[in-house]
Amino acid sequence: MQTAALVCNNGTVDWLCLPRFDSPAIFAGLLGTEEHGFWRLGPAHRKGTEPPRATRRRYRGDSLVLESEWDTWRGTVRVIDFMPPRDGAPQLVRIVEGVSGRVPMCSTLRMRFAYGKVTPWVHKVGDRTVAVAGPDSVWLDTEVETYGQDLTTYSEFTVAPGDRVAFTISWEPSHKPQPSLPEPEVALANTEAFWREWVEQCTYTGPYREAVVRSLITLKALTYAPTGGIVAAPTTSLPEDIGGVRNWDYRFTWLRDAAITLSSLLRTGYREEARAWREWLLRAVAGDPENLQIMYGIAGERELGENDLEWLPGYENSRPVRIGNGAAHQLQLDVYGEVTEALHLGHMTGLARSDYASILQLKLIQYLEKHWNEPDEGIWEVRGPRRHFVHSKVMAWVAVDRTVKLIESGEADGPLERLKDLRDEIHYDVCEKGYDKERNTFTQSYGSKELDASLLLIPQMGFLPPDDKRVIGTIEAIQRELSTPDGFVLRYPTTSGEDNVDGLPGDEGAFLACSFWLADDLAMIGRVEEARKLFEKLLALRNDLGLLAEEWDPRLKRQVGNFPQAFSHVPLIDTALRLTAAGAFRS
Repeated sequence: MQTAALVCNNGTVDWLCLPRFDSPAIFAGLLGTEEHGFWRLGPAHRKGTEPPRATRRRYRGDSLVLESEWDTWRGTVRVIDFMPPRDGAPQLVRIVEGVSGRVPMCSTLRMRFAYGKVTPWVHKVGDRTVAVAGPDSVWLDTEVETYGQDLTTYSEFTVAPGDRVAFTISWEPSHKPQPSLPEPEVALANTEAFWREWVEQCTYTGPYREAVVRSLITLKALTYAPTGGIVAAPTTSLPEDIGGVRNWDYRFTWLRDAAITLSSLLRTGYREEARAWREWLLRAVAGDPENLQIMYGIAGERELGENDLEWLPGYENSRPVRIGNGAAHQLQLDVYGEVTEALHLGHMTGLARSDYASILQLKLIQYLEKHWNEPDEGIWEVRGPRRHFVHSKVMAWVAVDRTVKLIESGEADGPLERLKDLRDEIHYDVCEKGYDKERNTFTQSYGSKELDASLLLIPQMGFLPPDDKRVIGTIEAIQRELSTPDGFVLRYPTTSGEDNVDGLPGDEGAFLACSFWLADDLAMIGRVEEARKLFEKLLALRNDLGLLAEEWDPRLKRQVGNFPQAFSHVPLIDTALRLTAAGAFRS
C-alpha cells in the first residue's frame, strides 16, 4: 500500500518503483531488457537458457502473499513473496522454502535506478549489501553469501525440506542511517494477519466471493496508505495495442477511478477507505474547485508533466515509454458527477458528515452551472478536438441530481429550485441532442452517429429507467456495433480521418470495464442469464492469480494495457453484486 512489485511466473521481479507507486523504478525490465533492472529468484539453470517457469503459483488464502512452486528433477521448492504493510519505507521480502529433495537455487539481483538508466554504487556495510545512487539507497539483507559480478549481485545456495532462506530489500533515503534489520518471519505473520482481518470486514457473501475478494484486495493494494490516494494501476506504458503508441502512465489518482473504487468499497463494507479518500480529495482540491483537475499525484500533486524515456525500448517494443500524464489538465466534465456520486454514496452508507465536503460539492456545482454545456475531452481523455460528449452531460446531470438530494436531506443549504431547473435543463438537452431517433440509440456526442460504451452507464446512474425504450435501444446498438466476436465491448470505434475521435493511430482491445457494464445493463433489463454468461466469460479472462489488466485483445487472445487495473476490478465487484441481487446464480 505504498508501491507494488510485479512478479513474473519465472520468479522475476521486473517492475518495482521505490519508495512510491510513482517513483522511478529500480527494476524496469518490464519495459526494456534485463539491463534495465530485475531480480530473479528461482531454481538454478544453465547460463544462456530460459529460467524455468513456476509449476504453479497462488496467493496464500485471502492475502497478497504470493507463493510460487517449482517441481524440478531434484525436488520441489517454494518462493514466498510479500510486501509487509508498515509505517516505514517499503520492503520486499522473498523467502525460499525447501519442500522436497535438495534444490540448487540462484538469486540474481540487478538494480538499476531511474528507470534503468543509472547504475548504483553497490558495496558492503558489514553483512549487509547496499546500492546507492543520488537520493536513494536500497539495502539487501540475507543470511546466505552474496557476491558481485558484472554489476549484478548473486547468491547461490541449496535448500532441503524445511529449509527457509530469506531475502529482503528495503528502501531508505541515502543520507539517512541504515534501516533496522528486517525480521522476515515476523513480517510474514503480520502481513497474513493484516489481510485476514481486513478481508473479514467484507459484507459480500455471494457465489463469486473469491473473485470479489481478490478484486477488493487489489483495490486496497492500489491505495497509497499514507495519504488515501488510489492509483489507477501501478504501471506505466503497458500498451493497449502491442507495438503501438497507446501507452500511458497510470500511477496517479484519477478522481473518476478513485470515486468508483470507493463506491465499490462502500458497497462491500469498507468505510475507512472512503473516509481516507474523502480527506485526500479535500486536501487535493483545497480551496480551488474552479480549477479541478481530473487527476492528481498520490499526495495531491498537481503537476504531472509528461515525458518520454527514450532509453527504454518498451514492452514488446511498444514505444514511447511515458512518465507523467499530459491529460491531467484536460476538461472532463463527467468527473464532477463521479466525485459527487461518491460523496453521496458515502453519506447514504453512514460515513460521518463532513461540512467541508458539502461545501466542496456546492462549489463544484457552481462551476458546472456555468460550464456544463461546453465541449470537453470526455471520460476517455481523447487527444482529438473537444466534443459535446453525451456521457459527460449525463454525469453533469448526476452531479446536480445528487446535490439536489443533499439539499433536500437537510445536510446542506443551496438554491434548491434553481438546481432542480438545471437538472431538468440538462436532461432535456441530452435527450434532444444526444439521441438518434432513427436508430433508437444515444450517441457518443451531439451530432455524431458513433456509439460509445460509456452510454451503458445511463440506466446505472438513474438518468433514465432500464425499461425506457431509448435505454434498451442503446444497449442493443452497442451490442451490435461495438462488440467483438467474443461478445466483449470496445470503448468506441477507432477510425482514421475526420471521424478519429481520439486523435491517435492504431487500434485497441476490448475495454473490460465496458464489458462488465454491458453485463450490468443486461441484468437491469431482465436478460439475467445472458448477463451471467457474459460475466463468467469475463472472469475467465483473469490471469492465474485472478488479476485483470485494462483491456482484452480479441486478436491475440491476451490481456493488454496497464496492470492490474482498478477500472477493471471495480465493475467486476459491481456486476457480481447486481447479479447476486438479481438471483442470477440460483440453481
